Amino acid sequence: MHRNAILSLVAVLALATLGTESCALGGPAPAAAARPVFVFEDITFDYELQRNIGYAVSGGADINECLFTAHTIVPGDGDSWFNAWNGLARRIHADATGALGKGQKVSAREALLRASNYYRTAAFFLHGNPSDPRIAETADLSRETFRKAATLMPRPVETIRIPYEDTTLPGYFLQPDRSAAPKKTLILQTGFDGTGEELYFTAVFALDRGYNVLIFEGPGQGAALLEQGLHFRHDWENVVTPVVDYALGRPEVDSGKVALMGLSMGGFLSPRAAAFEHRLAACVANPGQFDLYGTKRPSPDAWKQMLADPDAANQELRAQMKNNVGLRWWIENGLFTTGAATPLDFMKFWGEFTLKDVVQDIRCPTLVIGSNGDHFLTLADSRALYDKLRSPKTFLTFLGSHQANQHCQVGGMAAGMALILDWLDGVLQ
Repeated sequence: MHRNAILSLVAVLALATLGTESCALGGPAPAAAARPVFVFEDITFDYELQRNIGYAVSGGADINECLFTAHTIVPGDGDSWFNAWNGLARRIHADATGALGKGQKVSAREALLRASNYYRTAAFFLHGNPSDPRIAETADLSRETFRKAATLMPRPVETIRIPYEDTTLPGYFLQPDRSAAPKKTLILQTGFDGTGEELYFTAVFALDRGYNVLIFEGPGQGAALLEQGLHFRHDWENVVTPVVDYALGRPEVDSGKVALMGLSMGGFLSPRAAAFEHRLAACVANPGQFDLYGTKRPSPDAWKQMLADPDAANQELRAQMKNNVGLRWWIENGLFTTGAATPLDFMKFWGEFTLKDVVQDIRCPTLVIGSNGDHFLTLADSRALYDKLRSPKTFLTFLGSHQANQHCQVGGMAAGMALILDWLDGVLQ
């Protein structure tokens, strides 16, 4: 194949992976529900803004703090994004410190939780330079403010280390009350770009229903990546099994009622683990993914053509990254979290994440979630996992009527988590 044909192929495949409708492989992407635009026309920036605002329902944001901050940001500029959110986080952090000095513990806790979320998001678009000190600095501050808030919470929140191979994984064990009675337990994990501290804003919905919640960060995530240098691995069962071992070693956990829920990329990782870890009573894939490429997986012939001239493929990928914020973020974060040397190496590694040979081994009841407003996945991508499952299964779709049809129900967490936990309550009763 001629070099210019390779470049065209790479461009189409790369943009299709991010759901870019005008460049989707084989024509326009399937119709999806119109998304509300909060501030930014670019979907990547606007989605991350909505992700922040969405945590207002569980104490992680204040709406006007987020909106006023967003309007100071230069669209598409990662440094401007950092300066705005870091500035807000530091101001709210200072408010918390002042409140704590006056003995105003509730105000301090509330401000610390918001500061933790704002610090988390500040460096989101800086991963193109992994040595940028701002990444580690704001990650440390996000953890520090969350852990300080945890000491002020009425419910027990314990910082834990989970034995894992020759090291440990970071996490939190949260309880709905201080009783020692064994309880149903939700193991909660993030995906491609989240943190354990961020998961608290999801965990509160389960705590309100009497669940213990065990949050962990695996390789490629949070402190496991930044502090320990652990990168993503596709055999996620080797991550989750030690977490289940840890959970079952705690007297507060009912061993017959342990469920696993994965968010975002975790909607692939959790079913992968469930195919091997049969002590789980239930699995929630939010959103469900049979294959991280979904319907956009390049054909063997396309891979052959790209690999025939990797220098040209990488050159074209980098050229596309300059003009597409979402693609740039995806590849830069992919290199950051996987340790891949080049964009093409990352795309090859991404292709290893498939349930093709293991989906039949999932035994526990599984909730597969799909949304028609998800800008990363189509409903068909999520339906593919549901259709191939042989275990008891439910397909929960968000089509807009609950205003929770974006990726991971961003902006509609209360409605989304109500339906998810209603299902889980029924399975574990």
